[in-house]
Amino acid sequence: MAELEKDCLFCKIIRGEVPSYTVFENNDVKAFLDISQVTKGHTLIIPKKHLVNFFDYSQEDAARFLQYIPLVAQAIKKSDPTIKGMNVEVNNGEIAGQVVMHSHIHLIPRRGENDPISTPHVNNADKYSEDDYQAVANAIKNNL
Repeated sequence: MAELEKDCLFCKIIRGEVPSYTVFENNDVKAFLDISQVTKGHTLIIPKKHLVNFFDYSQEDAARFLQYIPLVAQAIKKSDPTIKGMNVEVNNGEIAGQVVMHSHIHLIPRRGENDPISTPHVNNADKYSEDDYQAVANAIKNNL
C-alpha cells in the first residue's frame, strides 16, 4: 500500500483507526458512506494512495482509481429503486469546497427535484443512527 499521511482523516479510515460504513474496498480504493448523507446512500470513493486532489494524479493514478466509479455508482442505484439519477462530484482544492485534503469523489443519489445538491453545505448526520448507516451500506454492498 502507498504511504499514508499520519493526520489525514481518510488515511486514518483506510488504516481502520476511524470507523466507517464501508460499501466496497480492494487494494486500490475504499468506498464508504459519507457521514453527512446529503441524500440517503451518499458515498465517497477514495484512493488508498494519499493524493490531495486531482492535481496530484498521474495518468496511472487516474486509470487505477477512477475505474471503480461506475461499479459503486451502479450498486448504489440498484440498492434503492427510488434513485433516478446521481451527482458525481469532486471538490478539487479548498477554494472549490474540498474539506478533507485527500482526494475523494462524492456519489450522491438523486430521487427527486427537491433533493439537496450542495455537498459541503448539507449535513443530515443527525437523521441517521448507526443502524441506519449500516442498513444503507449493506444494501449497497449486496448489489456489488
